[in-house]
Amino acid sequence: MATQNAVKDVTVEAKAVARHVRVTPMKARRVVDLIRGKNATDAVSTLMFAQQSAAEPVRKVLQSAMANARVKADQLSEAFDERALVVSAAYVDEGPTMKRFRPRAQGRASRINKRTSHITVVVSQHEIAAAKRTTGKGAR
Repeated sequence: MATQNAVKDVTVEAKAVARHVRVTPMKARRVVDLIRGKNATDAVSTLMFAQQSAAEPVRKVLQSAMANARVKADQLSEAFDERALVVSAAYVDEGPTMKRFRPRAQGRASRINKRTSHITVVVSQHEIAAAKRTTGKGAR
């Protein structure tokens, strides 16, 4: 039980938000679901080669969150390892919708919705090394 409590202790947690991104929330959620819970460096490489158009803004937000974590660790004077970062939360909220009109047959007009998204990515670095040290000493 001591190891579970120690692993849940988060040393550094940082987030980044991109607002009013011109991609539909439905399409962005498909991309965000690919990286949720993954190692941050693995998630960046996954997004680098993902074919969806929403992969680029999500990758930029993830890299920004990783940079925010680095800055936060420097401010707290804590050890920082980029490979230990995990995407702890990633979600897409709906932004404002721009309404446009297209001409249609017989003098009618139909509305075109140009949707936007708010993309949020939270990365965290867990204190796994401390958990391994405590379990290793206690076992002897």
